[in-house]
Amino acid sequence: MTSERPVENVWDYPRPPSIEASDEHIVVTFGGRVVADCTQSYRVCETSHPPSYYLPVTAFAEGVLRPVEGSTFCEWKGAASYFDLVGPDRFIPAGAWTYPHPTSRFAPLVEHVAIYPGKVDECTIDGEVVQAQEGDFYGGWITSRVIGPFKGAPGTLSW
Repeated sequence: MTSERPVENVWDYPRPPSIEASDEHIVVTFGGRVVADCTQSYRVCETSHPPSYYLPVTAFAEGVLRPVEGSTFCEWKGAASYFDLVGPDRFIPAGAWTYPHPTSRFAPLVEHVAIYPGKVDECTIDGEVVQAQEGDFYGGWITSRVIGPFKGAPGTLSW
């Protein structure tokens, strides 16, 4: 369980962010079915944010990720590309993102995808249901393993 791991305060996370390999068991459910399941991912941890998890693209069920036009830029990781999340009866526009050519520090993120946990049915880490970070820009995953306060809620954008 996640609770067996040390509790982390997001204000102790570095800036620029860190990247670390994770062996936590991650399951993503969307459209009533498991669309991703893995035990090898990466966590990106940045001051004031709950971690974002990047799962191998191979962990996703076929047809769930549909590339879309457009990109954004992260000063630390580089240019991000997006995917729509496609389910049997709905889709989420730009519900996932990747860094196809990240900066050298974040090179492990190649062929890995992050999702917004609040846009799918459920994400779990080691069996614990994830709470989504507030705000429509951030993709942090909140569990009992991390404590805040977290950036993203109204009034926190200038933190």
